[in-house]
Amino acid sequence: MEEKNSGLKALIVPLLFTGIMWLVFLLAAVGGMDLHALGILPRTFAGLLGVFTSPFVHSNLNHIGSNTVPLLVVGTGLFYFYKEIAWRVLGMIYLFTGFWVWLAARPSFHIGASGLIYGLVCFTFFSGLIRRDNSLLAISLLVTFLYGSMVWGILPVDQTVSWESHLFGSAAGIFAAIYFRKEGPAKEKYSWELEEEEEGQKENPEPGALSPGEDGLIIHYDFKEKTPGEEPKKES
Repeated sequence: MEEKNSGLKALIVPLLFTGIMWLVFLLAAVGGMDLHALGILPRTFAGLLGVFTSPFVHSNLNHIGSNTVPLLVVGTGLFYFYKEIAWRVLGMIYLFTGFWVWLAARPSFHIGASGLIYGLVCFTFFSGLIRRDNSLLAISLLVTFLYGSMVWGILPVDQTVSWESHLFGSAAGIFAAIYFRKEGPAKEKYSWELEEEEEGQKENPEPGALSPGEDGLIIHYDFKEKTPGEEPKKES
């Protein structure tokens, strides 16, 4: 039951995020509004707003549909396995991706959540490798199996898509995996590993530690026979 509740909680933020995406898309479609101006326009003051708004803007139904399921999957994985640092990881990837696109991408409006998706996928994959945790490695392999073809998206093959968002999102995800390598889920130790550690402690006790059977108090002293007429030596 507790694990089920954790899974449901992990789904809340991705659902809210994708829900806002769809709400913005539907309102724009019904109202006949063009929201491309809310995208990132590199190296312009007005384009800085897109760092925060561009992931919620999509050009058509196929665009938002292709981003919805991956965002739900990797977003839920982030908040389930990395709940202690999930918000910080998400914030880092979100802001770094947007700012790098604004700084170095082509002078065109860049919209959509695909950069964020690439960042989360790369974070999940490389974090699992860095931590060498079996469960996280399994998630990494699953992500690779599901989204391995995404690697082609970081290449400037299709100029109609923001390959820069994919590239910088991936870089932000790798950076986050390295930055948070010592935080988040600890590697689970199995019973046989714990037993080996205990045996090692018994065989190699800490300095000053007593072996089984030894007394707890050992007194060392020297005895010197007093010479007749010799006064006791005083210590200063």
